[in-house]
Amino acid sequence: MSNPFVRIVEPLDPKQPLKKFFNLSKLEDVRYAHLPFSIRVLLEAAIRNCDEFLVKKGDVENILNWQVLQHKNVEVPFKPARVILQDFTGVPAVVDFAAMRDAVKKLGGDPEKINPVCPADLVIDHSIQVDFNRRSDSLQKNQDLEFERNKERFEFLKWGSQAFKNMRIIPPGSGIIHQVNLEYLARVVMDQDDYYYPDSVVGTDSHTTMIDGLGVLGWGVGGIEAEAVMLGQPISMVLPEVVGYKLLGNPHPLVTSTDIVLTITKHLRQVGVVGKFVEFFGPGVAQLSIADRATIANMCPEYGATAAYFPVDDISIGYLIQTGRDKEKVMCTKKYLEAVGMLRDFKNSSQDPDFTQVVELDLHTVVPCCSGPKRPQDKVAVSDMKKDFETCLGAKQGFKGFQIAPDRHTSIVKFNFEGCDFELAHGSVVIAAITSCTNTSNPSVMLGAGLLAKKAVEAGLTVKPYIKTSLSPGSGVVTYYLRESGVMSYLSQLGFDVVGYGCMTCIGNSGPLPESVVEAITQGDLVAVGVLSGNRNFEGRVHPNTRANYLASPPLVIAYAIAGTIRIDFEKEPLGINASGRKIFLKDIWPTRNEIQAVERQFVIPGMFKEVYQKIETVNQSWNALNAPSDKLYTWNPKSTYIKSPPFFDGLTLALQTPKTIEDAYVLLSFGDSVTTDHISPAGNIARNSPAARYLTSRGLTPREFNSYGSRRGNDAVMARGTFANIRLVNKFIDKQGPQTVHFPSGETLDVFDAAERYKQAGHPLIVLAGKEYGAGSSRDWAAKGPFLLGVKAVLAESYERIHRSNLVGMGVIPLQYLPGQDAGTLGLTGRERYTIIIPEQLKPQMNVQIKLDTGKTFHAIMRFDTDVELTYFHNGGILNYMIRKMAS
Repeated sequence: MSNPFVRIVEPLDPKQPLKKFFNLSKLEDVRYAHLPFSIRVLLEAAIRNCDEFLVKKGDVENILNWQVLQHKNVEVPFKPARVILQDFTGVPAVVDFAAMRDAVKKLGGDPEKINPVCPADLVIDHSIQVDFNRRSDSLQKNQDLEFERNKERFEFLKWGSQAFKNMRIIPPGSGIIHQVNLEYLARVVMDQDDYYYPDSVVGTDSHTTMIDGLGVLGWGVGGIEAEAVMLGQPISMVLPEVVGYKLLGNPHPLVTSTDIVLTITKHLRQVGVVGKFVEFFGPGVAQLSIADRATIANMCPEYGATAAYFPVDDISIGYLIQTGRDKEKVMCTKKYLEAVGMLRDFKNSSQDPDFTQVVELDLHTVVPCCSGPKRPQDKVAVSDMKKDFETCLGAKQGFKGFQIAPDRHTSIVKFNFEGCDFELAHGSVVIAAITSCTNTSNPSVMLGAGLLAKKAVEAGLTVKPYIKTSLSPGSGVVTYYLRESGVMSYLSQLGFDVVGYGCMTCIGNSGPLPESVVEAITQGDLVAVGVLSGNRNFEGRVHPNTRANYLASPPLVIAYAIAGTIRIDFEKEPLGINASGRKIFLKDIWPTRNEIQAVERQFVIPGMFKEVYQKIETVNQSWNALNAPSDKLYTWNPKSTYIKSPPFFDGLTLALQTPKTIEDAYVLLSFGDSVTTDHISPAGNIARNSPAARYLTSRGLTPREFNSYGSRRGNDAVMARGTFANIRLVNKFIDKQGPQTVHFPSGETLDVFDAAERYKQAGHPLIVLAGKEYGAGSSRDWAAKGPFLLGVKAVLAESYERIHRSNLVGMGVIPLQYLPGQDAGTLGLTGRERYTIIIPEQLKPQMNVQIKLDTGKTFHAIMRFDTDVELTYFHNGGILNYMIRKMAS
C-alpha cells in the first residue's frame, strides 16, 4: 500500500540528494496542531514503519483523532530508531541472542537471522564498584579490579559485537549510558535510508527517559522486549494519555535542578501517571537548560510515567552545538523540525497542544530538598530534614519509619578508625556519593558542588575520614571541566576523588564500608545514612548497612558529608567549626547562581566534548587487548559461572501449546505495596548465607569472587537463586524482613528459592500476591525471568509499574489485576489458600477471568494482556519464543 503521509521535499542540505520524510503537518488538517508533540513523534514512527497500522486502524481521519482514540485502547505499533543497553541488562540480552541462534538452528532455520536490524549501542557502565576511594589512584585501582572480576563477561560482550551486525560496544570507563546518549549518541533527527525522521529510542534501563529532555522520545523496556525490537518486532502499545505539565515562573537562585525534579516526582506520584506520557510546556520550560530538562526526564520512572517529553526548541539546538555535534547537520535538523511542525517555542502559548489533563508547577515555589529515607517520591524540604528523620526513627516500620524505641534515639557507639576515636549515632552519614547520570550530566550542579568544596576548604572545613566519599562522573567531560575550572583539587581534599566512570553507588556498587564502621552500626543497631546524588534509594539498594538513604543535589551531598549527620538544621546549626574557632554555616559557602553560570560559560565548551568522544571506543587499552572468539555461534563453557546457556528454549517446537488453566497453585509470597524490582531481583552484593552463595561455593568460588547479582545475570543458575533474595524483603508470611517464605505443605520457613524448588519437585504451580505499584524501579528483565524459573505462573496485584508488567508478559507469566475497589483485604485473602485461575479458550485484551479458591470462594480479576499482540506472545509462551518461531518458520 502507498503511504499517504510520504512527502518528497527539497533537500535540507544542498549537498545531499533529494530526501523524503513523513509529514503529518502537510495534511493541512487543523487537528495536527492540537496533537501533543510526543504523540506526533509516536504516530510518525508508527506510520513510517507500519503500513498495516493505517489499514488496521482506519484512514487519515482516525489517525488525527487523538483525543478520541486515546480513550479507546487503540493499539499502536512503535518501532524506535535505536536501542541502547547497559551491561547488566546487555549481557543477558546477548546471552539470549546466542541461545536463540542455537534454537533457530535446531528448528531448521538460519541462525544468523537472529541479528539486530536497527542500531544497538551497549555501554558498559554497571560493573565498576567503589572498592577504593579517598586516594589519588582510586580510579585506576577500581578499573583494574573491574577487569579482573569481569574479564569473562567483557570477552563475551566483545564476541557479541563481532558476531552481530549493528551492535556497538562502548567500553568500560567511558561513562554512564544515559549521559553518553545525551552528549554523544543521540541524533535528534535521523538521516537514513533516504529519509529524515525523528530520532527515538528504547533502552534496557528504566532511565532511558533521560533523553526525552533533548526532545528524543525514549523510554525503558525490559531486555526481553528490547531483544524483540532489535530483531525488527514493533513494540505493541496502547495509544497513551498525555498529561501536560505546565511550568511557570523562575526557580529561586538557591534551587537546583535536583530540587525541581524531586518536587515534580512527589507531585506526579500524587497525580498518578503510570502508563501515561508526561509532556512539559509553558514559559517556565524556557528557563531550564537541556541538562536541567534531562535531570527531570531522567527520574520519569520514579514518578511512574512512560515518557517525560520536552519537545525540541532552540535551546535544544544550541545544546547540540555546545556538545560538539556537526554544525551543518544541526542546521539540517532544525530545518527539518520546522518543516514538520515539531520545533517548539515554549513562550508561544498558541503552540500549546491539547492534553488529556493539565497540571502546573510554579518553579518559584520549589525549595531545596532531599528525598527519603526509602523512596524517591518521599520529598523532604532541607529545612525539615532533621525533624523528619527524628520522626522516622520512632515511627512504625514502613516507608517513613524504622520503629526504634524512644530510649534508643540518642544512642551513641564509639569506635576507632585509623588510630583515631570517633562516634556514630542514628543519622550519622557513612556514605556520601556524587554519582549517577541524573546529576553528573548537569554542569551547573557539578560546578556548584566544586565551588562549594572550594569555599569549604578555604573556610577550614573537612570531612571525617571514615565517611565513604566518592565522585563517579557520567562522562569524561565532567572531569575535564572540573579540572580546567580549578575545583577538582578542592573536591579531592574533601575526599571526593574520581573513583570511576559508571553508575557505582547509585545502583548499589558502593563497595565495602570500613569494618570498624560496620561493627559500630551493628553493635548499636544504628540507622546509618547514605546521601547520594542518585535517582533511587529503595531499601537494601545503596548498601546493606545504610538503612536510611537520601537523594540530594551534589552540593548538598558535600554539605551533609561535612556535617557528618542528617540530624542538622542548616539554618540554625553550623556545618562545622574551623581551626580559628569560627562557626561556618552552609549559607557562608553556598555558591550563587551567577558564580556558577560564569564558570560554566567559560569552561564547558564544545572542544571538550569532541576531544573526549572522538576516542571513546578506543581509549580503554584493557578492552582493546581482550581476545574474543569470532564464531557466529557461541561455544558455551560448562565451567563458567558468568555465562550459561539459559533453559528458556529447551524443548521448544514450532507447534503452539494451548494455554491451560492454572490449577491449585500455592502462593509463594504475599506482599504489600511498592515492591520494587530491587526486591524481586537484587543487583548488589551476594550474601554469604544465600542460595546463590551456596551455589557459587559449590563451584569452587570464594566469597571474594562472588561479585554481584548484576554481574551474574548471564547465568540463570545464579539468578534464579537470587530471585526475591533482597535482605529487606517484607513477606506477609514472615514476621521479619528477609528473603524467606513459608513452604505450606510442610509448614517450614525456607529461603525463597529452596521453597520454590520443593514446590516444583512436587509439581505445584505458584503465584505471587502483591499490592500497588508492583515492579516499580529498574527495567531488569530478571525480575520476570527469575519468578518464571521458580515456577511462578501468575502475579495478582492491585497495580503494576509499566515495564515490569511488560516483562511478565514477555516471559509468559500472567499479570492479573484486582477489579477496581478490590484487593486482598476486601476479598479476605490470606495467601494460604490454593488458587485455580480459569484460562478460557478465547482470550481478549484486558478480559476478566475467574479465580477459584480451595475454600470455595470465587472472584474475578483482570488479565493484563493489554493488546492482541501481547496475547500472541502469551500463546507462544513469551515474546522470545514467538521470535524464534517467526525466524525459524
